[in-house]
Amino acid sequence: MNNTRKNIALIFAGGVGTRMNTKAKPKQFLELHGKPIIVYTLELFQTHPEIDGIIIVIVSDWTDYMQELLERYQLSKVVTIVEGGETGQLSIYNGLIAAEKHFSVDAKILIHDGVRPLINHQIISDNIQQANLSGNAITTAPTVETFVVVDDDMVVRNVPLRKNSRLAKAPQTFILKDIISAHRTALQEGITNSIDSCTLMSQHGHQVTLVEGPVENIKITTPTDYFMFRAIIESRENSQIFGD
Repeated sequence: MNNTRKNIALIFAGGVGTRMNTKAKPKQFLELHGKPIIVYTLELFQTHPEIDGIIIVIVSDWTDYMQELLERYQLSKVVTIVEGGETGQLSIYNGLIAAEKHFSVDAKILIHDGVRPLINHQIISDNIQQANLSGNAITTAPTVETFVVVDDDMVVRNVPLRKNSRLAKAPQTFILKDIISAHRTALQEGITNSIDSCTLMSQHGHQVTLVEGPVENIKITTPTDYFMFRAIIESRENSQIFGD
């Protein structure tokens, strides 16, 4: 265990991308300009000065390929690659167990989707700063449309005020001992498929606090998402070349 490392990124990439309609490879390994999506994501944490280590949770058959990518793109902060579980919750738990082996339980851990590459250094810094203050940080975005809460019969039961509504995104940052405790309690209760870490922590008595992230912080799960990602990346590249 290395107590000097305080900020860990846990990059979750355990899915196989059924909604992407690709049979050749999982969605996190789809490429843009020859670079896999997950590498775009990892490079943001690799180059952030406050991130001390990275743990990757990956679909088991692609571990060797992931190792090749680490070497090719010089992602030196990656401490270990962990095989995913049967659900997203169990995959993240596998990553937390690995984090517990390598880092102090007082370290902060930023849980992030491998297919969410459109964040920036500022939102990583904001997560760390907020977690220093309150013990956790959930990246959010404002809702730009009204949404409704329905029952099992698809009858509207509540229309939350937009000013009080946020979309929960990632990274989601916690003290390692807090989030791993919530996961262990959930498993003891027979919960194995919680939606996300924010939900799990809230359900187990933790008051979670928010930071606001960029609107373009999308999770790439469909072809439409991929095309949006490509358009944003190409727009950024063109801006660098030609100016605003």
